[in-house]
Amino acid sequence: MANNTADHPPGNSVTEVDHDGDFGCTMMQLRELMELRSGEAVNKIAECYGDVQGICRRLKTSPIEGLSGNPADLEKRHTSFGKNFIPPKKPKTFLQLVWEALQDVTLIILEVAAIISLGLSFYHPQGDGNDNCGQAAGGVEDEGEAQAGWIEGAAILFSVIIVVLVTAFNDWSKEKQFRGLQSRIEQEQKFTVIRKGQVIQIPVAEIVVGDIAQIKYGDLLPADGILIQGNDLKIDESSLTGESDHVRKSLEKDPMLLSGTHVMEGSGRMLVSAVGLNSQTGIIFTLLGAGSEDEEKKVKKAKTQDGIALEIQPLKSEEGAESEEKEEKEEKEKKKVNVTKKEKSVLQSKLTRLAVQIGKAGLIMSAVTVIILILYFVIDTFGVQGREWTAECTPIYIQYFVKFFIIGVTVLVVAVPEGLPLAVTISLAYSVKKMMKDNNLVRHLDACETMGNATAICSDKTGTLTMNRMTVVQAFIGDTHYKSVPEPEAINPQTLEILVNSISINSAYTTKILPPEKEGGLPRHVGNKTECALLGLVMDLKRDYQPIRDEVPEEKLYKVYTFNSSRKSMSTVLKNANGPGFRMYSKGASEIVLRKCSHILDASGQQRIFKAKDRDEMVQKVIEPMACDGLRTICVAMRDFTTEPDWENEAEILNDLTCICVVGIEDPVRPEVPEAISKCQRAGITVRMVTGDNINTARAIATKCGILQPGEDFLCMEGKDFNQQIRNDKGEVEQERLDKVWPKLRVLARSSPTDKHTLVKGIIDSTVGETRQVVAVTGDGTNDGPALKKADVGFAMGIAGTDVAKEASDIILTDDNFTSIVKAVMWGRNVYDSISKFLQFQLTVNVVAVIVAFTGACITQDSPLKAVQMLWVNLIMDTLASLALATEPPTESLLLRRPYGRDKPLISRTMMKNILGHAVYQLIITFTLLFAGEKFFSIDSGRNTPLHSPPSEHYTIIFNVFVMMQLFNEINARKIHGERNVFEGIYRNPIFCCVVLGTFALQIIIVQFGGKPFSCTALTIDQWLWCVFIGVGELLWGQFITAIPTHRLKFLKEAGHGIPKEDIPDEVLTEGADEIDLAEMELRRGQILWFRGLNRIQTQMDVVYTFQTGQTAVPGALRRQPSVVSQHNDAKTVSSPTHVGISSSSLSANSAAAVGPPASASSSTTGN
Repeated sequence: MANNTADHPPGNSVTEVDHDGDFGCTMMQLRELMELRSGEAVNKIAECYGDVQGICRRLKTSPIEGLSGNPADLEKRHTSFGKNFIPPKKPKTFLQLVWEALQDVTLIILEVAAIISLGLSFYHPQGDGNDNCGQAAGGVEDEGEAQAGWIEGAAILFSVIIVVLVTAFNDWSKEKQFRGLQSRIEQEQKFTVIRKGQVIQIPVAEIVVGDIAQIKYGDLLPADGILIQGNDLKIDESSLTGESDHVRKSLEKDPMLLSGTHVMEGSGRMLVSAVGLNSQTGIIFTLLGAGSEDEEKKVKKAKTQDGIALEIQPLKSEEGAESEEKEEKEEKEKKKVNVTKKEKSVLQSKLTRLAVQIGKAGLIMSAVTVIILILYFVIDTFGVQGREWTAECTPIYIQYFVKFFIIGVTVLVVAVPEGLPLAVTISLAYSVKKMMKDNNLVRHLDACETMGNATAICSDKTGTLTMNRMTVVQAFIGDTHYKSVPEPEAINPQTLEILVNSISINSAYTTKILPPEKEGGLPRHVGNKTECALLGLVMDLKRDYQPIRDEVPEEKLYKVYTFNSSRKSMSTVLKNANGPGFRMYSKGASEIVLRKCSHILDASGQQRIFKAKDRDEMVQKVIEPMACDGLRTICVAMRDFTTEPDWENEAEILNDLTCICVVGIEDPVRPEVPEAISKCQRAGITVRMVTGDNINTARAIATKCGILQPGEDFLCMEGKDFNQQIRNDKGEVEQERLDKVWPKLRVLARSSPTDKHTLVKGIIDSTVGETRQVVAVTGDGTNDGPALKKADVGFAMGIAGTDVAKEASDIILTDDNFTSIVKAVMWGRNVYDSISKFLQFQLTVNVVAVIVAFTGACITQDSPLKAVQMLWVNLIMDTLASLALATEPPTESLLLRRPYGRDKPLISRTMMKNILGHAVYQLIITFTLLFAGEKFFSIDSGRNTPLHSPPSEHYTIIFNVFVMMQLFNEINARKIHGERNVFEGIYRNPIFCCVVLGTFALQIIIVQFGGKPFSCTALTIDQWLWCVFIGVGELLWGQFITAIPTHRLKFLKEAGHGIPKEDIPDEVLTEGADEIDLAEMELRRGQILWFRGLNRIQTQMDVVYTFQTGQTAVPGALRRQPSVVSQHNDAKTVSSPTHVGISSSSLSANSAAAVGPPASASSSTTGN
């Protein structure tokens, strides 16, 4: 495997030869070592280096002190072993983007027509025999005008160039934004290392070979390493190997840790042995990217919308082909089940349908226009006038046909709303940028808009609703319940000693309390907040935990059972220094640990028997009162062993404990949360709390937050009862049972990650109630991964969240605060409204322009709006209007209405009334001007002019009035719910004002100086005033339309519905056709392959994601991979974000495992 990647890019691996003397092993030796697994690796280390300490010596690092951090030393390590950075793929150049924009079919048709028109205009037939060609050639005033025939063709080409450049520039700036977002996410990712004996956090890119890194539950490993010391360490390596079982790591059996894998349990320290392109992830990366140039044709190209394309090569083996076939079958089966993910982006599915419908209508209209024009001309020329087709007249006739064709194409150009994807993109990109300021880091663009439709939020308690600043406020020690932290003198010295030792040793050594950064501030809590509260108790008891930790360093810990969601406790075993035997300290949720206690320390520090009835009494008198005050209760216990037991038999070990004390930890509700929750409830969003805490604590906090109101009959239940109610006798979840529970459920306490996933899935899949639910979920732990992935929008905590949770989420809350979710709802609704505003404006223009062009062409043989003018109108209504209307800032009033939900149409009846109402006004004005304008303005008629005649004042006025009406209607379009004051808050949107004024200025220039290319002639000041006056009439007409009650207009239909689930044909679901990027109407070819290849590349994508593109916000093209768990109700274990171990064999590994040899890879593909 090393051979394939020996040609990795220079710069990261300057020749090792010069530095051989500096370090005892070369980069290649370390790379080869990292390719070995388990037993082989242990043997190789023993054979070549003695042990891990030997490798540390050769790399000149200390397993305890770490590196010195000396810049010269770090630079030398960079030179010898490379940097921990994987270079991103080059962005597309501006020219590539221009070329892509040119692929648009309508533009190609226009280009062809313009070139034909241009070519014919230079062809002048010999002689004066043109009279025979009839009216066709007549009326050319002078030679100069005849020569100007090329101008129209050239102007069309010029307009096409402008449109292409604008599109390409938009794509380019969009890509630049996403890359900026990407690098911001990468910079924020930090990792804990030891340098100069100090534990510090450094950006992942600064990690070097030889660093000693501290790893803990929830980390995503940023580099390859070798374990130096570990406690109960389990790693999920599915992102590299496709095996979903967690791998237990230990010095004796398997010390190799690989980049891109997730720590699922435990903690430890590792020696970094390979970084960047030399790590296992980097090697796969090089494999993915290496053959891309010469294999473009063979390779399936995975194009993501932000221009980062990953070349994924199929396995180069015979078995590869078979496995691909099998995978495709599996893929189809999977897709059948996984419908809910398909309707992921509510807005985009509605937009796609609408745009396709409008496009079809435009196509039909343009075809009919061309046919009618040609027939009329042929019948008139050869039938009525009875002329013959002669050779010298051919070019002139062809020029007419080309002109008709151009008119047809312009009708099509105006009808197809290619501004829609642009409006969506601009609106989303603008919102994403602004949401950063509101502490929402958006990873998947469409999540921002889906959030506006959210009808339910399932929130964690700790850290989201509460401050996550835990403090011990009550304690039960030595048979006494203290309502505040007791003085140290009040506690028996022996008990105090045991308690302080237990808390100091039985907690992660990375958890610390540091002095405040500012004078008078609060001490800083680093690490696990519950452990910080207990360490705070030690300090309140006027003791210090650090000397105890120095006396018992991590190496001396005999065995550690780390906290996980099934244990709900943590235990640490020490070997007795002064004699045989062991002592184990435990801590955990009070109900769980007390159940395992058989003794308790009394007031004199002696052990006494603790029976079941004592326990019940304690629960009643101590734990429940604490919980009702909203406190979390933690029990601290211990056990002595005289002989060594079987440490693997956990049930036996964690039993027969002695209770030292029970503490009540307060985590105060964030002061701004109650108001945020009441805003959500006003906005029609149900907030549910899902927590692992005691039900009494959860109820108390929910009441403080306002989730539970006094006098309401909502449910609070524990995970156990929840499962009993929703599962049948076989233990399977039944949707009907779930539908009886969730509508009333507000608090789910003592819940496991599986419960959270089941609840979220149940609500999303439910069909009870008027509308389908759109669910947002918050999570911070590794085990929240499946629920975050399943939800319509997953929020991960930026501060407390683990890398795994962030990976599975759509939006990262950088301040871990619930109020930021409310801001996200506001922005989401704003996006939805912005796009509705744009649609209302654009569809009015579309309807009018198409009808005017069509009718005008049929009656007067020429479109009143010329091709170039149409393109200008298209530019106003597409690019500029989308910019103006898509950047409206949100207002609080958005939170006063109910969410739209999945089924609400995009164009409401009020909007339809506005569109048709304004279209009527514009059509009446346009046709009046077309057929009677010359009398009104006392000018020459512009109808039925010959082929190359100069522009007429008549048609210029029609064009100008048309644009003025659009400009003023743009102001009307700012309101879509029938509000009267269309100017409200207009000054808050400078972009809108600039666009409207800018368009007006450009229109003056075009009309006054545009001349022949724009088919315009300069107008007088009187004519201008009339044009503006008719435009202002739009605002007055808007008030008249608003006054008509919508409910009276029964004939109005809504448009732009989402696709109902039952209407989706099976074959669409199976082939996953609906997964193509819905925002981009062009449906670019590469994307179809991208989605076909999606499941196949899931595994590699995990790896690639981790270091590079995964955290980029991608506008819908890279849909999140379908959550495999959603097929089943019960996820057995949580592995990496895309691989979830399922209690059924139907889950395949989805991976052409890039690591092992091809044969093993293909066998793992068929299902592991």
